[in-house]
Amino acid sequence: MEFLYEYGLFLAKAVTLVVAIVIIIAAIVGAASKQKPGKGHLEIVSLSEQLKDITHYARSVLLDKASMKKLAKQQKKEAKSQDKQDHAKPRLYVIDFKGSMDAHEVERLREEVTAILCVAEKADEILVRLESGGGVVHGYGLAASQLQRVKDAGIKLTVAVDKVAASGGYMMACVADHLMASRFAYIGSIGVLAQLPNFNKVLKKNDVEFEQHTAGAYKRTLTVFGENTDEGREKFQQEIEEIHTLFKDWVHEQRSEMDIEKVATGEFWPGIKAKELGLVDEIMTSDDYILSAHPDKQIYSVKYAHKKNVAEKLGMSFAKVAQRSLMRMWSESRSWFH
Repeated sequence: MEFLYEYGLFLAKAVTLVVAIVIIIAAIVGAASKQKPGKGHLEIVSLSEQLKDITHYARSVLLDKASMKKLAKQQKKEAKSQDKQDHAKPRLYVIDFKGSMDAHEVERLREEVTAILCVAEKADEILVRLESGGGVVHGYGLAASQLQRVKDAGIKLTVAVDKVAASGGYMMACVADHLMASRFAYIGSIGVLAQLPNFNKVLKKNDVEFEQHTAGAYKRTLTVFGENTDEGREKFQQEIEEIHTLFKDWVHEQRSEMDIEKVATGEFWPGIKAKELGLVDEIMTSDDYILSAHPDKQIYSVKYAHKKNVAEKLGMSFAKVAQRSLMRMWSESRSWFH
């Protein structure tokens, strides 16, 4: 009985919290819709300077005074010529892309790529730290095309996958001149998925009629509320197969030495296995790659950021609080079953 009481109390808390969150989010969305969206701006940060600061701090903690004094003299002597040397070094531009299902991040990627191509030279390189489990075809197709712009401009494109590049994420990643992945990153999922519920039987059971009028034999193949036919299902499957073929052709065009039929099964693999299959070129994290480029290259992080209005900031804050609260309640509920 005590368990049921605690469980019921947990459910009551959860329902109350969810209802409160919905009301708050609805109010915020209403306020945000009345405000103009914030204007974007470009942020360029020197990662080389950050690495220098980290190195200096570590040395100040680990070295004794005599060693630090000796090092300071040496650095002072080299400082005069260092500026000229840095100016002559090629640049490594770092972009972060963390994609969602609708791939709306492509708008930011477009701005970042354009900005870099305006100043990049042939000796420079772009590193994309990519993380995405995929999403809509047209969105990730456009994102992959943005990366293709880099190659078309004759600039080396390197992609690092630390966590996941699956489906649309891999559609982007395979464009790279050099593709890296961490040992346990998820790579692949070269396939197409489409699914939708159908409530036609529910409507019929409740004597609800549904009408849909189209012009064109295949304007709508499958519907959520109408009665689906075998002909519609067959046409829908045909469309999926056509998209899958385009996906395979794109990957094969980018990585022609790979056995595309072997990997285009919709499966995904950890990075170490993906390398064996030819899906990636090297097992390495983005952190190690950036460190390997320092100090031979000038390294810059490039980000196109949108200035958020008050409603958007409040919405993000409430979303974070809600997520933490739900996770805490979920953890507590699990403890009752131990």
